[in-house]
Amino acid sequence: MAQTQAELVKSLVDAGVHFGHRVSRWNPKMEPYIHGKRNMIHILDVKETIKGLFRAKKLVQNMVASGKDILFVGTKRQARFAIEEEAKRCGMHYVNERWLGGTLTNFRTIRARLNRLEELEKLFTTGQIETYSKKMKSTLQREMVKIKSNLEGIRKMERMPGVMFIVDTRREHIAVKEARKLGVPTIALIDSDSDPDLIDLPIPGNDDAMRAIEIIMKELADSVIEGKTGRSDVKGTSEEGGQPRRRSSRSAFKADEGKPEPVGGGEEAPAIAPLAETVGEPVVASV
Repeated sequence: MAQTQAELVKSLVDAGVHFGHRVSRWNPKMEPYIHGKRNMIHILDVKETIKGLFRAKKLVQNMVASGKDILFVGTKRQARFAIEEEAKRCGMHYVNERWLGGTLTNFRTIRARLNRLEELEKLFTTGQIETYSKKMKSTLQREMVKIKSNLEGIRKMERMPGVMFIVDTRREHIAVKEARKLGVPTIALIDSDSDPDLIDLPIPGNDDAMRAIEIIMKELADSVIEGKTGRSDVKGTSEEGGQPRRRSSRSAFKADEGKPEPVGGGEEAPAIAPLAETVGEPVVASV
């Protein structure tokens, strides 16, 4: 059930999304997002958090509706479970164990490791692994577990993501650099010690509060599901309008000029349907 804005604000405040780090650890660039300080701890502005979250939801929904995918990144202990659960619920890619350097910039090598994972799984499923020695079986088992733990979430990612969502940009600085290098738009939950200039759409909030991360991930996953609904609606309307192309009425009239009228009361050419009725207007689900 969708929450109202008041209920969302209350749940985020109860989860502690407004608590930042100690005053001595702050990044001066975060000043526009800080409401004040209490007991030498910065208090983040919840209005900016809600504003950033709504903008992020709209961006995610539009990206998914246009046919692009989302990559969720969060390897810290507080975010791992929420990242995996919500990414699986909405059917998107995720990294929650370790960001391997070159996951985006050297995707060919990552793809080769995923192919290796499929080969190892085939050995175990077909029973062919029994032909190997006990030591070799143990070695291959460890290799398969290691690849699977690091790359399971991006196993079905065949192309660059349309948007990346990152929890704690200081910890995931390699992922941020790769996204900026490739021009992938980034959304991030940033604390008072982070640099908002590195992120295209920052969401100021406590990136150490497990419950706050779960709420924000749930909201973004709901936007992904709504975007997929819009994607299917647009696809359905395009399929309905996918009829054989006809010449426009203007070109038909030009082609028929100077021709004698049909003798014997020939049938008239069928009227050409208006373009708007044939193609249909694109449907985009509202936030």
